[in-house]
Formats: sequence, C-alpha cells, structure tokens
Amino acid sequence: MNDMPRKRIAVSVTALVLAIGAAMAACDGQEGHPLSARPYDAARQVAVNAPTGNAKANLDKPLEVTAKGKDGRITDVTAVDSAGRYLAGELAADGSIWRSTGPLLAGTRYTVKVSTEDENGAPGIRIRTFDTAAAKKVMKVELGPKSGTYGVGQPLTAELGAPVKSKDARAAVERSLKVTSMPPVDGAWHWVDDKKLHFRPKEYWPVGATVQVRSTLEGVKVGDKLYGGPAEPVELTIGDRIEAITDAGSHRMTVKRNGKVINTIPVTTGKPGFSTRNGVKVVLGKEYFVRMRGTSIGIPAGSSESYDLPVYYATRVTWSGEYVHAAPWSVGSQGNDNVSHGCTGMSTSNAAWFFNTVRQGDIVEVVNSLGSGMDPFGNGFGDWNIAWDDWRDGSALLDGTRGGGRVEAARLRPQV
Repeated sequence: MNDMPRKRIAVSVTALVLAIGAAMAACDGQEGHPLSARPYDAARQVAVNAPTGNAKANLDKPLEVTAKGKDGRITDVTAVDSAGRYLAGELAADGSIWRSTGPLLAGTRYTVKVSTEDENGAPGIRIRTFDTAAAKKVMKVELGPKSGTYGVGQPLTAELGAPVKSKDARAAVERSLKVTSMPPVDGAWHWVDDKKLHFRPKEYWPVGATVQVRSTLEGVKVGDKLYGGPAEPVELTIGDRIEAITDAGSHRMTVKRNGKVINTIPVTTGKPGFSTRNGVKVVLGKEYFVRMRGTSIGIPAGSSESYDLPVYYATRVTWSGEYVHAAPWSVGSQGNDNVSHGCTGMSTSNAAWFFNTVRQGDIVEVVNSLGSGMDPFGNGFGDWNIAWDDWRDGSALLDGTRGGGRVEAARLRPQV
C-alpha cells in the first residue's frame, strides 16, 4: 500500500518534465512563432522623407516615416545624430506615421531605425542614414573661465555671439550647456542679458571639486535660421575655501581657509564719498604692479583728491578699479581710519602675503561700509549677492528669466 503514492508522484513529475519540454520547444522558434523570426527588410513597407545620395535634408521640414499600404504598421522609430542626440517624435496610434516634433540639427548625419510588423505580427526593420544642410547663420559660443584651478566662488560663464530673447530659444541654449560636478551640487544658469549666462551652485563650490562645462549647442536651432556653433569645453579644479572678510567699521580683514582663521590684517577702506562697496566679490586677477591715477576714474588732475601712485601686490575684485593692495602711505591709518578712494589698503608685507595666498575665484567680502552694495553683474562677479530663489528665477528652464533677463547697469564709482 505504501508504494502506490510514490508511483503516482513519479508519473506526475514525468508529465511535468514533458510539459516544460514542450513549452521550451514552442519558445525556441521551432513552432514558427512570429516573434522568433529574424526581422525582415521593411524597405518596401515604409517610406522616409529624407534625401538620398549627396542631397541634404531641409532643416525647416519635419522628418516623417510612413507605412505603405495596409499590410503592416510601424511599431517604433529612433532617429539619432552623429553626437548621439535623439530627435523627438510622435508615432500615430495606428502605426501609420511617425513625425519628428523637435527641430533637425544642422550639419550632422542622422541614423533612422524603423521597426515594423506585418499583418501576421512578424517583425521588420528599416535603417536609413541622411545628412542635414549646414547652417547659414552660426552663433559663436564661448565658455569660461579658462580651464585651471579656481576658488570656491568662481562662476561659469557662457558668451553668445548673437542675442537670444525668446524663452523657448533660451531654454534650448540652457539644455545644451552641460555642467557636471564631482561631488554633485545644486546649481543653475542665470541669464545676465540676451548674450550672456552665468552658472553658480546654490552654495560655494565644494573644496576639491572637479567641474566641467561643455556645449552641445552646435547645430541646434536658436532663432530664425540661426544655429549654435562649436565651443571648447572647460574643466575647473576647485581649491581651498579662501574667504577674506573686510569689516570697514573695525578696519580689520579676517582671512579664513576652509573655515579656520589664518590671518587678521589691519586695513583701511574707502573714505566718505568714496566708500567701498559692501557685499561678496570674487577675485578677478592679480597684478604685481599697477600705476593708479585719479584721472582714470574721473578725479581732475591737480585737485585735492588727485593722485598718481605706483601700487604693488594688487588683487583686483571689480572691473571699475577696486583692489586689495599695498598702501605704505596709509600705514598709520590702517586699523584705525578709512582714508582710501575705495580700495582696501594694507601694509606691503600684508599685501604680499594676501597676494600670494588668494587665487582667482576666491571670496572677498566687505561688511559695515557706508558704500552701496556690490552690483550683481557688469563690474566683476557679484553673483553671490543674489538670493538663490532669485538666481533660479533667471533661468529659462526653471522659473523663467524674471524681468526679461535685463540687468541693472553697473554703477562705476571711483575706487582706488
């Protein structure tokens, strides 16, 4: 009696093995399932409105793929350019036609892969390549700054060779400007004006970060018959976090490296009528020697405010002439009074130390001055004086270039 159940189990297992084998045989194509067939050449089944031979595709016409007759339908279409960018498109629900919804890129080669199926469900494939016409109007694109090592405050820049005004065109430009950072950061582009964009993270760049910016704008339509041109990529390495905070009220500059105070320097800043601008500035460059003349900033020669001085260890923070520099003639006032024409002056030894410590992109902030605030743009990099939400509002991809991308004109006051 005990042997009977075991026999039943053995028979059941054998039946199960046979069932699995039959299923596998059906799936391996031996039963002629349509999906198991090698895709047939669908050249006679579909038509592509792209030119052949040396002819170039019209940039103003969409790419179309249509099914011929009623014996099959289109199941999928991909169109990829030579740089790996996909052309957006829509496929009709009945598989009769696919039409591009994005613009063709200028001066490139597309590979179009069309997948079909016939009335029996067998798969077909059609591959076509074609070239697009060259752009008649090409917009220059220049990325900045130059590749190198910078401080944590350095913005990225993109200069365009033609004005871009519409929101859609600006969005196309932003999508083509690729910024990568290791470690990753939250950042955004901001339209300074119709021809210039700046990119900055929400907070200062992380110490030791590697930042890359490149453009895929070449061939992209940005206006009436206007297409983007090539651009050289840029790679930045971010150095230590150097911050110099100048308190115009206490006449002291505190210099920090990665949050730790490394020096406190007695200084003098702008006197009444020439007060130093408050706010965050970014080091623009360093000049060992500069000849500073009052006439260059509108002070009449021979007047009581006139000067003509050799200046050493000059670290520039605005284009209008504000520097941190050696001022041996005012050592007696440094740490006590503000007597300059807007620059931050210090002893020669302190200025040499500062000059050798900072690099382009480092932060120089002025507080408690009687002067106005640092302009966001036009007189250096005042980008960090804009609140993050307002910065994002200057992006066509985020909140939409509030104010049409207009920028307040820089107030260039005498600063020496």
